[in-house]
Amino acid sequence: MSSEHMQIGEVAVRTELSLRTIRHYEETGLVIPSARSQGGFRLYTEADVTRLMVIRRMKPLGFTLDEMRDLLRATDRLDSGDALPDDERAEALDRVRDFERRAAERVADLRTQLVRAEEFAGTLRERLTPVPSS
Repeated sequence: MSSEHMQIGEVAVRTELSLRTIRHYEETGLVIPSARSQGGFRLYTEADVTRLMVIRRMKPLGFTLDEMRDLLRATDRLDSGDALPDDERAEALDRVRDFERRAAERVADLRTQLVRAEEFAGTLRERLTPVPSS
């Protein structure tokens, strides 16, 4: 195994994803190991880890597997190094822009939820603070 390849266990540690989750993403076609060892073990590259990190970051924002696939397809086209016709490049960029906008909206929603959760926790703390008797 070359030093540029990692086994699934190392990838799991680096991405903080479980082996099962990484295998699930492979089964759904989101990430395909770059190689296999002679023994049949999945081997991943730095690019595969980067791809898994994109997926990991999309998950808490509520993006579906199909949406993840859509974004990855657009970024793959932009990153391919091939000269894309202007209309295809514009379409891929529009897809990425749309995902950026939707991600920003979801982050704002999560911030609002966090503020409400902190207020709720504060309310509970206040209930547990003894009131001095007069």
